Amino acid sequence: MTRRTAPLFLVGLVLLSLNLRPAAVSIGPILDELRSALGMSPATAGLLTSLPVLAFALFGALAPAAARRVGVHRTTLVALLAIVAGLAGRTATSSESVFLALSGVALAGMAVANVLLPSLVKLHYPDRVGPVTALYTTVLSIGLTAALVLTVPITDALGGWRAGLGTWAVLALLAVLPWVGLAARDRALEPAPRRIGFADVGRTRLGWAMACFFGLQSLQAYAVFGWFATLWRDSGYSATTAGVLVGLLAATAIPFSLWLPAVLGRSRDPRKMLVAVIGCYPLGYLLLLIEPHDLAVPAALLVGIGTVTFPLVLTLIGLRSRTAEGTAALSAFTQATGYLIAGIGPFGIGLLHDLSGGWTVPLVALAALTIPQVAVGLRLARPRYIEDELAPGTGRAEPAAVGGSVHSPAPRSEDS
Repeated sequence: MTRRTAPLFLVGLVLLSLNLRPAAVSIGPILDELRSALGMSPATAGLLTSLPVLAFALFGALAPAAARRVGVHRTTLVALLAIVAGLAGRTATSSESVFLALSGVALAGMAVANVLLPSLVKLHYPDRVGPVTALYTTVLSIGLTAALVLTVPITDALGGWRAGLGTWAVLALLAVLPWVGLAARDRALEPAPRRIGFADVGRTRLGWAMACFFGLQSLQAYAVFGWFATLWRDSGYSATTAGVLVGLLAATAIPFSLWLPAVLGRSRDPRKMLVAVIGCYPLGYLLLLIEPHDLAVPAALLVGIGTVTFPLVLTLIGLRSRTAEGTAALSAFTQATGYLIAGIGPFGIGLLHDLSGGWTVPLVALAALTIPQVAVGLRLARPRYIEDELAPGTGRAEPAAVGGSVHSPAPRSEDS
């Protein structure tokens, strides 16, 4: 990477990351207003809340092929333009079907960009995967928290849900600017010594272990963000306070997202850290089982730390591949397959709540699911690489460290 393009990429990375969650989570806080304004049926509302998982599973799988054909920076630019078009377009419609379709466009762009982020980091900073992943996942957490906390105040201040949602389209448009420059001299990702595709990753143990780990952590996160506001309202909090508690939960991940991926990137043995982070989930759930009202704040803080498994698994994607193309393929398989697993979370927790008439059974189920998550995480803590599993005997001997310094240099695009 040249000195001239390095700052441009970092600015582009930060602005891109800031825009990869509002399209998915800004709907929830104003869903009642949307349903009233658009005459949205319960079935459509349910589909709308499930769209992020569907988009991540479907369109995320297509991202590596697009990057190979037209260039990783150009593909990212097109993804951002789709986010802008979808977010802006849906604020101008009064049709529930058109709103649903345009939300799908925005989420498709978000899914593609989300899959390409680890390969972009690997391409530009092959020896600093941990720290750069920490940067973008922290900004991603900030975008998530901002969309959860600010959408309602913006809606109230500017006179309606259209302004509340339209604000995020303006932010996405700002993110387009650096990617126009990055895409100007782009080219396709350099192939790995052996071409790696989505199906290739699906034939490896590492690919499935990564997908299971990603799916289990996303299942926890989607269940938490989808239902904990309702849990706290049922325990006696007002709608506003319940929303603030969910915002606190999301905000707790921000400082840890900045710190822990970098620690993971240079750690020789990350097992203790993975167990400690995942273990915060059942501790938080235990507090909610004991007293969901009085212990809400410490429970939110603990569960918030648990959600840091998301930036950690994104860091592992970069650390478990030697090349940018390998990273893109592993990222696509991990996220597309993982989000299919994650889709069970919100639906399953809602079903358990309805069947049991309370929150005890759902919380016990979520706590139990951390056991296989820890088991898979411990497996992924051992140094191994997707390219080596696809071509046994052709890779280098495994180094002792897990961090970015043990990787071979990644291929570069013309402007890197």
